Amino acid sequence: MEINVNFLDNLRLEAKFDDFTVITDQPIRYKGDGSAPSPFDYFLASSALCAAYFVRVYCLARDIPTHNIRLSQNNIVDPENRYNQIFKIQVELPEDLSEKDRAGILRSIDRCTVKKVVQTGPEFQIEAVENLVEDAQALLMVKPDADHKTFIEGKDLPLEQTIANMTGILAGLGMKIEIASWRNIVPHVWSLHVRDAASPMCFTNGKGATKEAALCSALGEFIERLSCNFFYNDQFFGEEIANAEFVHYPNEKWFVPGPDDALPDGILDAHCLAIYNPDGELRGSSLIDTNSGRGDRGICSLPFMRQSDGEVVYFPSNLIENLFLSNGMSAGNTAQEAQVQCLSEIFERAVKKHIIEEELALPDVPAEVLAKYPDIVEGIEALEKQGFPILVKDASLGGRFPVMCVTLMNPRTGGVFASFGAHPSMYVALERSLTELMQGRSFEGLNDVPQPTFNSMAVREPNNYVEHFIDSTGVVSWRFFSAKSDFEFCEWDFTGDHTETNTQEADHLLEILRDMGKEVYIASYDDLGVPACRILVPDYSEVYPVEDLIWDNTNKALDYREDILSLHRLDDEQLAALVERLEESQLDNYTDIITLIGVEFDENTVWGQLTVLELKLLIYLALGQHDEALELVELYLQYNDNTVERGLFYQALQAALEVTLDEELKLSDFIDNFRRMFGLDTMKAVTGSLDGSVRFHGLTPTNMQMEGLDKHLRLVDSYRKLHAARAARAARDEKAAGGS
Repeated sequence: MEINVNFLDNLRLEAKFDDFTVITDQPIRYKGDGSAPSPFDYFLASSALCAAYFVRVYCLARDIPTHNIRLSQNNIVDPENRYNQIFKIQVELPEDLSEKDRAGILRSIDRCTVKKVVQTGPEFQIEAVENLVEDAQALLMVKPDADHKTFIEGKDLPLEQTIANMTGILAGLGMKIEIASWRNIVPHVWSLHVRDAASPMCFTNGKGATKEAALCSALGEFIERLSCNFFYNDQFFGEEIANAEFVHYPNEKWFVPGPDDALPDGILDAHCLAIYNPDGELRGSSLIDTNSGRGDRGICSLPFMRQSDGEVVYFPSNLIENLFLSNGMSAGNTAQEAQVQCLSEIFERAVKKHIIEEELALPDVPAEVLAKYPDIVEGIEALEKQGFPILVKDASLGGRFPVMCVTLMNPRTGGVFASFGAHPSMYVALERSLTELMQGRSFEGLNDVPQPTFNSMAVREPNNYVEHFIDSTGVVSWRFFSAKSDFEFCEWDFTGDHTETNTQEADHLLEILRDMGKEVYIASYDDLGVPACRILVPDYSEVYPVEDLIWDNTNKALDYREDILSLHRLDDEQLAALVERLEESQLDNYTDIITLIGVEFDENTVWGQLTVLELKLLIYLALGQHDEALELVELYLQYNDNTVERGLFYQALQAALEVTLDEELKLSDFIDNFRRMFGLDTMKAVTGSLDGSVRFHGLTPTNMQMEGLDKHLRLVDSYRKLHAARAARAARDEKAAGGS
């Protein structure tokens, strides 16, 4: 994690990381002002807090209350060497706690990350650099040379070379990639989390049988998401990029809707229109892209090559971001490697959806077949030793598709987790199933997986598939576990003859789709220096239902974004119009404003936790419509999951509104005791909200330039680097074409 430090007044320092700011000072005896803990105080507190965190996680997993558990830490300093210290952590446990849980809590404390890092002994490297932003972080990996060449199945270059190529490209973009965490709690199962230090919202997870394979996976996913703009889905790019020559890609085209908002000629093709506009209800305005909001320019559309005849078809960027999410994206050492990975994931998710929604029972992989893959067996055995029964299933549906499944059962909670993986090689598909199962997860995290059900409606509900797509934590049918399978086991193999393997495998996977009657559309990207692609298979690879283009389109943000960001400058007439649109929109009251308008706020602020309900409430207060405000305050308090401070403000507001709206009561008769109950500052905000002197309490003013919204501006800066690289590449290509 990158921590940036600013020098404040006197000896005060400010450390910034993620969305947090930490202030340190020194005691007055050391010439400081004593206004904040010292850096070493934070260090001491970190180990105590980390220990308490592990106690809390242990207790939550076992429904053990923690209100009667106390934890304390003392550091005992050697008088002859102050750097030699003993950290003594003591925990007071209730008498009725079992010996098993007493021992378990002590073991959990022993797992404290701070403690383990200190015990291991971190290495400090101190150096001067010319530019902190441009100095790329090392990833603790060997550099490619003759002695380090690790090839794995399905990859066209050694892992070491792939890592060097990708990190070099990211550094060239000015992106400092940092590894936030590693996990390897099961043999041959590695995972990690990487992110852009300057914009942590740009992150990916990687998985693999080795740490190098996992890092390749994470970096490949990072570049694929840059290439396909996925990091910036639904996000407002700001007015500068919205007004640029291109918004997404230099080869994009804009199509203006026809009369009566009709879909313009030139977008999609007859095959796609039959899928996405079967009843003629889709309008041009539904396809305006969220990122720019430039309805005056028309529909921003991106070129894809139709594989059946090589023709170019333009897909609205809005349609892609609304329906496909990250499905069908990949990067690789070669274009063919990227296509194999991409098509494999499309099959994995489509077959998984079919199995879950149809409540199919899959055949077990016979022990003698599984024994051919000893690394897989070792990982499975390690999970079973931890008390998690594992089922290994053939998900090929009788040898039709290159998909496998590893399912974990948790007897502690009754939950199950079905993980799928796909690749033309059965071994690689199995490995991906197992590594996906444990990607970024601890054993405690497996306590959160849902229980199976016989409720078919819950299994087939569209959002259940979305949950499975996002992190595989959707609900699975009990019928999935029947010993009577719907298919015979097939020891399949979709690989070629191991000469030009990826080219043959890509052709084979495309052939499966052709035989199914599916059209395939591919966009290829190499502007970053790594082959990447996005593949769309209409009526097969979508994540969200087609109806969302009309009923739940992300570009609803365009109806509210400018007014909400300009909230403090709207007059009463404009505020009344805004709240009326919100009321008539049928938006869920608990939709957060971040999602609604595609702008990222610091989650630790009121903006970051603001919902449609609270926004309407604050507007009614600003308009002096106290009856409407009271009704929404009651709803807010009924389902409030905001901060304690914010909850108290609305409790006080409810009481004050009740008094204000009662003709027989006067606020002045209650104000002193309200102040004693809720505090002077809270009541000042409440009374100001009632008399109009305080508007939109807790919301700092901003605007369409997103002034003060550092989190979103960092995301836009990240995209600006990508946008500039594409513009430079397009200019070079144009110059080269002119010269030839």
